[in-house]
Amino acid sequence: MRDLSELPKVHLHVHLESTVRWETLREIGAANGGAVPEPSESLGGFAGFFQQNELVRSVLTTPEDFRRIAYEFCEDEAAQGTRYAEVSFTAAAHGERLGDLDMPLAAVIEGLRRGGEDFGVECRLLLDHSRRRSVERAWRTLDLAREHGDEVVAVGLAGDEAFPGDPFVEVFAAARDAGLHIVHHAGEAEGPASIRQALDGGRTERLGHGIRVLDDPDLVAEVRERRIPLEVCPSSNVALGFAPSLADHPLPRLREAGLLVTVNTDIPQMTGAPLAAEYARVRDAFGYDDAVLAELARNGVEASFAPPGTKERLRAEIDAWLG
Repeated sequence: MRDLSELPKVHLHVHLESTVRWETLREIGAANGGAVPEPSESLGGFAGFFQQNELVRSVLTTPEDFRRIAYEFCEDEAAQGTRYAEVSFTAAAHGERLGDLDMPLAAVIEGLRRGGEDFGVECRLLLDHSRRRSVERAWRTLDLAREHGDEVVAVGLAGDEAFPGDPFVEVFAAARDAGLHIVHHAGEAEGPASIRQALDGGRTERLGHGIRVLDDPDLVAEVRERRIPLEVCPSSNVALGFAPSLADHPLPRLREAGLLVTVNTDIPQMTGAPLAAEYARVRDAFGYDDAVLAELARNGVEASFAPPGTKERLRAEIDAWLG
């Protein structure tokens, strides 16, 4: 078995706020006087995740906080063998919370630029918006994406799928008109109806998670035919209660259905599984050999919004790892 930290990888579904090192959180919390969460063996499901995630976000207050977590993200991803990442960031929520809409995003962009140069990781941003929040904030998210179009590659909905995506249809139509890519979380907690809305009204180009697509054979056929990639995050699905265990995760059935499956982490600090470890868990749970792992890495390249030159280079690097 080859070293999975050396397999060149693309990371498509990972939330910046859920990658922050625990020691960094403690240091920032001590400096800013905020409460800091501690690592836990159990998130307590989706509700517990939201509670812990809000605590993490509340610690971040200064431009240096945001620059630091973005820079350290690049360093940590490089150690995992990540060559290209599209990292999600809830920019408008932080900007509204801190009374400066642009500051958090501008600081994160600077941290990613410095980290990318220092550690050889190419990073772009996906600005997400919680389904629970207002349409007005979604428009502000789109405004930020337009203003930082060189660094922001996509926008999309995240959060609790019990809140429908229909109120945001006009926002994402405008995003498409602005030349932005669109990626929504769908098919994680909810089933085919959520995926259908994301594909049709939501205009999504990938499915964040998408594991519930298997509930509808006709939808499986459509997603397969359209080559809509799935951003599958096995450890997160287990931790949040959407799969009973890794052994019972639907990833093998998604592959067997001919779907374009990519492997991602979603919330790596909370699951304890950065990207190379996630690949190792997939290998061990399903008995996959290096050829299958390389296939999953190639899927990430295909599904990404990376420039053609980056994709060509990454395919060659994956071939070299396997060869």
